[in-house]
Parts: sequence; C-alpha cells; structure tokens
Amino acid sequence: MANPKRKQSKRRSRLRRGANRFEAPELAKDPIDGSAFRPHRVNPNNGMYRGRQVLDASI
Repeated sequence: MANPKRKQSKRRSRLRRGANRFEAPELAKDPIDGSAFRPHRVNPNNGMYRGRQVLDASI
C-alpha cells in the first residue's frame, strides 16, 4: 500500500477541507410574487412568512 513521503501541512489540510464549505444557498420561490428567498425565513421583499403578513414591507 502506498504511503505519503512527507507529512501534509496543517495549511494544506485545512485548504482541502475548507473547499467543501462554499455552497450556494438553497432558495425557495414565493407563490405570491415569485421572488426567491431563503426557506424557513421571512421573505424580505413582501414580509410574508407561511402565508401570513409578519413584517411591514413598505420600507
């Protein structure tokens, strides 16, 4: 079985592991106006959450 010739540095290991963390967030589509927003959160465009108006969106 192959063995590494040299010890892998902490920086190289962390760079390899850190590359997996960059992912685009999943977005849900609002059924009312069709805008994209993060799921399980208030839609910042219209202030709706689960079919109810919870924020004043006239800002």
